[in-house]
Amino acid sequence: MAERTLRGARLGGQSFEDERGIEFAARQQVGYRCPQGHEFEITMSTEADIPATWECPRCGEEGLSTDGVKPEEKPEKPVRTHWDMLLERRSVKELEDILTERLELLRGGEIGPAHLHRPRKRTTKA
Repeated sequence: MAERTLRGARLGGQSFEDERGIEFAARQQVGYRCPQGHEFEITMSTEADIPATWECPRCGEEGLSTDGVKPEEKPEKPVRTHWDMLLERRSVKELEDILTERLELLRGGEIGPAHLHRPRKRTTKA
């Protein structure tokens, strides 16, 4: 069994195919510059859509293309707060009524944490 093993070959380490007759895709170098001043080039296909930004390999910040290609301006949605979402479901008048009702229940000791409840006075009839 030991005679059948491949000697000197690592698994996935190298290909035994040669590169004769293979035509590589046309390539181009695309330059980028990050805010830290690092300049770097990325090799891409000539058919590829060139992105306006690329992550800098040295510092990780976004580098802008040196070819003058500007990134697309995306319209920003306004931030929706919890209050905005609440107002989509209820009016201010409804919220005021609910608040008043809940405060009355809390003050009456019917809801809320046990340590806030006041002991109820018992009236005994004699």
